[in-house]
Amino acid sequence: MPNVCTNGITIEYEEFGRRDGIPLLLIMGLGGQMVMWHESLCGQFVDRCFRVIRYDNRDVGLSTKFHDACPNPAQLVADVFLGRSIKPPYTLDDMARDAAGLLQALRIPSAHVVGASMGGMIAQSLALQHPKLVLTLTSIMSTTGNPNLPQPEPDVLRLLMQTPPIERQAAIEHGLRVWRALHGPGFEFDEVRIRELVELSYDRDPDPRGTARQLLAIATAANRKDALGSLAIPTLVIHGDADPLVPIAAGYDTAEAVPGARMLVIEGMGHELPEGAWPQVVDAIAELPRPCAP
Repeated sequence: MPNVCTNGITIEYEEFGRRDGIPLLLIMGLGGQMVMWHESLCGQFVDRCFRVIRYDNRDVGLSTKFHDACPNPAQLVADVFLGRSIKPPYTLDDMARDAAGLLQALRIPSAHVVGASMGGMIAQSLALQHPKLVLTLTSIMSTTGNPNLPQPEPDVLRLLMQTPPIERQAAIEHGLRVWRALHGPGFEFDEVRIRELVELSYDRDPDPRGTARQLLAIATAANRKDALGSLAIPTLVIHGDADPLVPIAAGYDTAEAVPGARMLVIEGMGHELPEGAWPQVVDAIAELPRPCAP
């Protein structure tokens, strides 16, 4: 796969669709590699005339790692939960600048930007920092960073905070447990597809340490709610009503923050993008940009 050097690091990315298609940048969430944007989902966007770009955020997959900058992120995460002030190795704004640099390296003057979970936070930061780069914003199962919002379900949070095993099979089974915990009751849990993605992620990058550093970027980020009120771009907020990690109140909070934002609630969806929800997601995003020529 290709990569670009930007913002002082290397970003691994992949494209789907025609080069003259409508640019669509997909930003994945905490610890998630770009392959979590399933190829079949990317193909559905291509069918709607999009040029799809997915990429590995810094510290996961094949993009630059920050082991030397923060060799013991678990201790800093503990400090955050204890209320201590820390300086993270990088911020969500840094990660947004990575996204901007990728678009600029690909000579894409502006794109429709879609972010899931932490990716939605990065997408929001990108729209605030580089409004000319963002044609439309779609924030999926994400949040403004408002500290007054409901918290994750404790059992799910404890599972996510566990350090994954190193051995391949144990790591894959742990990943499946995590995805089952995030799954919502409105859709069948597709173990075959999820297992394939977990295995692919492990084989691309078995080192989980970057996830804790990304978590530090989330935990130390400022509340974006007031700033989001300055956005003047078409915005879509998608959230499942059974999300155990980022409760749906965060989705409503995001939609309320951005003037004119549309809220799409997917019944029975947890903190995930199950295949059964793809048609709703693709249709809603495709309605934001102007129609493309056949």
